[in-house]
Amino acid sequence: MRTIIIIAGKEIQEGLRNRWVLATTLLLAALALSLTFLGSAPTGNVGADKLDVVVVSLSSLTIFLLPLIALLISHDAVVGEMERGTMILLLSYPVGRHQVIFGKFCGHVLILAFATVIGYGAAAAALAITGASVPAASWYAFASMLGTSILLGAVFVAIGYLISSLVRDRGTAAGLSVGIWLLMVLVFDMALLGILVIDQGSIISAPVLEALLFLNPTDLYRLTNLTGFNVSQFSGMAGLAGTTSTGIGALLMGLLVWTAAPLGLATVFFARREL
Repeated sequence: MRTIIIIAGKEIQEGLRNRWVLATTLLLAALALSLTFLGSAPTGNVGADKLDVVVVSLSSLTIFLLPLIALLISHDAVVGEMERGTMILLLSYPVGRHQVIFGKFCGHVLILAFATVIGYGAAAAALAITGASVPAASWYAFASMLGTSILLGAVFVAIGYLISSLVRDRGTAAGLSVGIWLLMVLVFDMALLGILVIDQGSIISAPVLEALLFLNPTDLYRLTNLTGFNVSQFSGMAGLAGTTSTGIGALLMGLLVWTAAPLGLATVFFARREL
């Protein structure tokens, strides 16, 4: 455990040195504040609580932005160090390969968690400073959005590690990462929507649709935050919220499985890889 903590600390130090932590935090904070003050302007007309609108806006932003950031900081975690020759030096110490993977993973997830909490927390702090009245349910939805955003980031960090453990050069890892991002964030849902339009409910029933959504972690995140709590009526997903039978616990378990599976495979492939 001490070895994993040391490796995680090393990744955090490198993130600070490369300005990853600062850049990611400032980016998320700037976007969160923009969405807070611009996106919550019509709340008085539609009768929505300001923080609920912020949760919907930040959840939609997270689906596109956080997976990309996670893949950018993790896609060369293994192959990059192998190309630079630092991996051989690291493994010359009494360190197991699984400890290297888990230590790096913890460091990168902590970087994402810090940036997400500070960046998105700036939006909640701004609302609090303005004196806006926010009910407890909205704060609960916001806290859930923060937690699941970090979990979604962890999923794509794990996917980045799997890619990095499989390929032989950083260029290939970067290309595959962008392809995975496009597939899970854009292509999957567009293809699924097209299939639903063609099918017209003849084959794909509601339970089948829910099972298909488990094949994409971004859809699990979307279901968790945009159909739960008290924000579905403001997210345009009120209909889905009324028909889905999947509980929040099952959705969170799906995200955990999506994190554990790529990370476990990355550990296996890295253990068998020749340096």
